[in-house]
Amino acid sequence: MNTHANRPRGVLRQRLEHGEFQHARRPPSSALASLVEHYWHVSWDLRDLPVQQQETLPHPNVQFVVEPGSTAIYGVHSGRFIRLLEGKGRVFGIKFKAGGFFPFYRAPVATLMDRSLEPQRVFGEDSAWLEREVFANEGIDAMSAAAERLLLTHLPPDDPNVVRVSALVAGIASDRSLTSVDGLVSQTGMTKRALQRLFNQYVGISPKWVINRYRLHEAIAQLQAGIPIAWTALALELGYFDQAHFSRDFRKLVGRSPAEYARAQSTPRD
Repeated sequence: MNTHANRPRGVLRQRLEHGEFQHARRPPSSALASLVEHYWHVSWDLRDLPVQQQETLPHPNVQFVVEPGSTAIYGVHSGRFIRLLEGKGRVFGIKFKAGGFFPFYRAPVATLMDRSLEPQRVFGEDSAWLEREVFANEGIDAMSAAAERLLLTHLPPDDPNVVRVSALVAGIASDRSLTSVDGLVSQTGMTKRALQRLFNQYVGISPKWVINRYRLHEAIAQLQAGIPIAWTALALELGYFDQAHFSRDFRKLVGRSPAEYARAQSTPRD
């Protein structure tokens, strides 16, 4: 099992070199627990300081992001997300569970991959109300309460596939031994084609992509924890044919080799 499952995943730089940066999360109410992973809020203060680059890795989740001038619903992002932070700012977001946005959207979530959607197309003018509420408050509790009100107002009928898909994705995230779609087929008894259709409709990305990303997330978590790495053994453990294939996928996603990233984690910052 994944020993780092409770740690936030996907943030390539765990802290800024200077300035102030805060990240908070809140769980949803029980009425929305099957649809929402959590609410989140980040804020930073880099006034009179250099711009800093923040990088995060993709997750198989749709996000409703509220930010001045760019509020939108974002589908699954296939590559790493790069954001330049400057001045003073804050962002609030709703992270839907894998599969949790489909009941609101009622269309294949795969159509949103690497794309954004105007919130009004899903939540009507209530989305503008949420934006005003978020901008009017400083604390994440008040922001989360406003998001709860919006989602409960538009609460869709129960869909048993949502719980099923969320459980599948959670299992992929936590089970390091699951390294291929064939393994998922064996676990579920579903065919590859049926899994592909289910993930396309509800998650927005293929099961193969989800498996690959979470195994790379596991590798990055180990590097961030400072665990000594035997690269070939790690590559094989994560389902790769050899170290070269692992290094290629890692570099493509992270922008540097595993060894380069490991060295960067051990380099002290002022």
